[in-house]
Amino acid sequence: MLSRLALRSVQEARPFLVAVRPTSTTAVNKATERDEVNFPRRARPVEPGKVRMGFLPEEWFQFFYSKTGVTGPYMFGVGLTTFLCSKEIYVMEHEFYTGLSIFIMAVYAIKKLGPGIANFLDKEIEDIEGSWVKYRQDSVEGLKQAIEDEKKAQWEAEGQKMLFDAKRENVALQLEAAYRERLATVHSEVKKRLDYQLETANVQTRIEQKHMVNWIVNNVKASITPAQEAAALKQCFADLKGLAPQTA
Repeated sequence: MLSRLALRSVQEARPFLVAVRPTSTTAVNKATERDEVNFPRRARPVEPGKVRMGFLPEEWFQFFYSKTGVTGPYMFGVGLTTFLCSKEIYVMEHEFYTGLSIFIMAVYAIKKLGPGIANFLDKEIEDIEGSWVKYRQDSVEGLKQAIEDEKKAQWEAEGQKMLFDAKRENVALQLEAAYRERLATVHSEVKKRLDYQLETANVQTRIEQKHMVNWIVNNVKASITPAQEAAALKQCFADLKGLAPQTA
């Protein structure tokens, strides 16, 4: 039993590796110091809480200070130890001195090896926390990038609406151009047909006029006798002579 108590005291004397304290005495767990409105992320304390004599928490002395003053915790410890030893509740047999020797060696080993082991463990903890923080930051960055991509997609979707309007207007202009082109084609075809009808009527009129003129001329020629033709020639000669200038 004494060996177990000595080992327990050795474990409690390792301030760099183990600190056994009630969680209610930790500052981050006090409800009065917590922000219950914004609920910020809790930060792991870098350094352990203050202790005295290597294993007694500072809260123990603060608890006695308001009731017994500065010497209260020490008198309580000395009185309790004296009571346990005087009543032989705690018997100091040969195992006690063995435990005391182990305690001294453990304290010496902690003083010599504790800082190096503590630095190694702190580095391991920092690496682990760094990986967690990096994973969280990468996740946050990924989510931010996803939000930016979503905003860009929404902006592109709004641009697609404008593009659709432009396409509709372009299609309307194409339909208008096709309509006007077809109107021009219809106008050209109708004009060609009207020109054809007009030219046909003009040709028919010219043929009829030519035929009429030829018919009249032929009939007139047929009605003129050789005597009338000779008389007409004589009359023409006479008219020409009459038109000639008179010589004195």
